[in-house]
Amino acid sequence: MFEQSFKNIDDIFHKDAGASSELDYVEQTSWILFLKYLDDLEKDKEVETKLAGKKYEYIISPKYRWEAWASPKTAAGKLDHNKALSGDDLKDFVDRELFPYLKKFKHEAESPDTIEYKIGEIFSEIKNKIQSGYNLREVLNIIDGMRFRSHSEKHELSHLYEAKIKNMGNAGRNGGEYYTPRPLIKTIIKVVAPKIGDKIYDGAVGSAGFLVEAFEYLKASKNLSTKDAEILQTKTFYGKEKKSLAYIIGIMNMILHGIEAPNILHTNTLAENISDIQEKDRYDVILTNPPFGGKERAEVQQNFPIKTGETAFLFLQHFIKILKAGGKAGIVIKNTFLSNTDNASTSLREHLIKSCNLHTVLDLPGGTFPGAGVKTVILFFEKGIPTKKIWYYQLNLDRNLGKTNPLNENDLAEFLKLQRTKADSNNSWSINIADVDKKTFDLSVKNPNKNDEVVLRDPKVILKEIVNLDEENARILKIIYEKV
Repeated sequence: MFEQSFKNIDDIFHKDAGASSELDYVEQTSWILFLKYLDDLEKDKEVETKLAGKKYEYIISPKYRWEAWASPKTAAGKLDHNKALSGDDLKDFVDRELFPYLKKFKHEAESPDTIEYKIGEIFSEIKNKIQSGYNLREVLNIIDGMRFRSHSEKHELSHLYEAKIKNMGNAGRNGGEYYTPRPLIKTIIKVVAPKIGDKIYDGAVGSAGFLVEAFEYLKASKNLSTKDAEILQTKTFYGKEKKSLAYIIGIMNMILHGIEAPNILHTNTLAENISDIQEKDRYDVILTNPPFGGKERAEVQQNFPIKTGETAFLFLQHFIKILKAGGKAGIVIKNTFLSNTDNASTSLREHLIKSCNLHTVLDLPGGTFPGAGVKTVILFFEKGIPTKKIWYYQLNLDRNLGKTNPLNENDLAEFLKLQRTKADSNNSWSINIADVDKKTFDLSVKNPNKNDEVVLRDPKVILKEIVNLDEENARILKIIYEKV
């Protein structure tokens, strides 16, 4: 049912002049879904409060509740067409009254970790792009039929929303930066193995794929007590996101997976000077795929001891600094990080292996991130003790990866099995840091079990073969002439 609803919504957006891409479709669907979710959440809390013999105080004022403007009902429970706004009236209300009202919550909220703050943050950063109030009315009517009340409903909606994020990434432009293949995320989490009580952080949160998968992993790790459930809701998952679209998608994705007030801040992580990070700011686990290829301004680079314009390298410095002693990380990065000869890359590799135990490097094939055009590796490390030995695994598949042939969990099964004991195989090997060049700190992926060198033949052999071929050609030509 929900799948068809999403398709119908996309069809409506397709004919609207204001929503021009898959990215717009997801963004516009998200803010409306958020308000419907918020309405269902408040109704559930009202029931719970009444059962406790108390009165529930609504977050949203009566005029701006879903039932007042989005879907007023008759006594029979049907849409009240006499009260339901449409056309220009609906668009004007949303743009001039609803959004300004919701923006105010950011300044009135007690703290950033409240649902009130999230409401204000979301509606401060996006705008209604649906130009036709009639199209908006159609979308509202469809979303009104969606329910967020039961576990199964939320589960189905979360999977469909993930599919939309994936489609957005496949649509091109900058959408791909919001989506990391879920089989890869799940594998990274299994290696890092967070536990309940850990504070988990992604400073480039995007669509929050790492955080929602870590939530699912921890939920399944044991029978949760009431205290465990509260810890997962409020004191486990943290993130930062610079871009407005990614911020709202990340918030919505976490909400649909069952985290009511996500601890995601809308801020530029790299604008923070890492020398200001204190012990209270640190995290137990970092799971992330920071953006790469970007070029940061000189003033941003001043926040880091190792100056570089490469966004991913600045993020890596941030992550090393903000990780607790004994903390664990799984980080996606371009494979050129391991071998670049510039001063920043060399210094950063030296810093990493001297301050952390880089115990595992997973080398991924091209096409793992469809459309990205770069090869990547996963760095697994623990902070606090220097690296002595690195175990490498090179994922060699018998097929080319791409949009229609994506990475799956079975592809990574051997890696997970061998990683537990750091065993050698045709695809895995270890190096001792003592053997690494102390000037370059080159950590390139060089599989000793795979011979990629082209063996050149001896010139004498080549010349002899040429003579033989000439003699054979002469013999054939002689036969042909004789027949003529």
